[in-house]
Amino acid sequence: MNKIVKSADEALDGLRDGMTLMVGGFGLCGIPEKSIAALVRKGVKGLTCISNNAGVDDFGLGLLLQTRQIKKMISSYVGENAEFERQLLSGELQVDLVPQGTLAERCRAGGAGIPAFFTPAGYGTEVAEGKETREFNGKMYVLEEWLRADFALVKAWKGDRFGNLVYKRTARNFNPMMAMAGKITVAEVEQLVDPSELDPDEIHTPGIFVNRIFQGTDYEKRIEQRTTRKRN
Repeated sequence: MNKIVKSADEALDGLRDGMTLMVGGFGLCGIPEKSIAALVRKGVKGLTCISNNAGVDDFGLGLLLQTRQIKKMISSYVGENAEFERQLLSGELQVDLVPQGTLAERCRAGGAGIPAFFTPAGYGTEVAEGKETREFNGKMYVLEEWLRADFALVKAWKGDRFGNLVYKRTARNFNPMMAMAGKITVAEVEQLVDPSELDPDEIHTPGIFVNRIFQGTDYEKRIEQRTTRKRN
């Protein structure tokens, strides 16, 4: 089945106000830049975004925060975005902060069809408030529920017309598990190749999880905090 669409705008067909989105990537690495830009153009409002990061002020999900399109963020690390902080403190933005490993596992559980699991992360803290806790082998655990989304937006290095995806290095954080947990998964790739060019043993996300795929161009691939060492 050929899953190629012409553009990010076409790939987001059917995305409406109030939907829940998963947005892959780690920091600014491996984020679906073109899909986020298309969301800004589309102007959908009241979104719940599940993403490890909230982008920076003028890039990534920060663009959707600027335009007030996000109602709620379910995230792990949000320390690089001043607008995020302003909206949180003013009560404009609902925020659910989740330990990073728990966030990844909740997404993976959503894709695997596991509605809930126990984890020790967060026990005895605000993270565990209102949640079931249970002791296993003398250690306390917190019950966490799966995460699923109406749309999952992921970015891969290579992909083919069947939707098979290969990620590159750090971009494998969050993208593979989110690709499995969306009712509609949209993949944008740097290289759209013939299926014969992908080694089956190197495919990270099988095409069965991907509904639409398109090739993006001119990726910025920004770095959140650029640190360099002075030369002697």
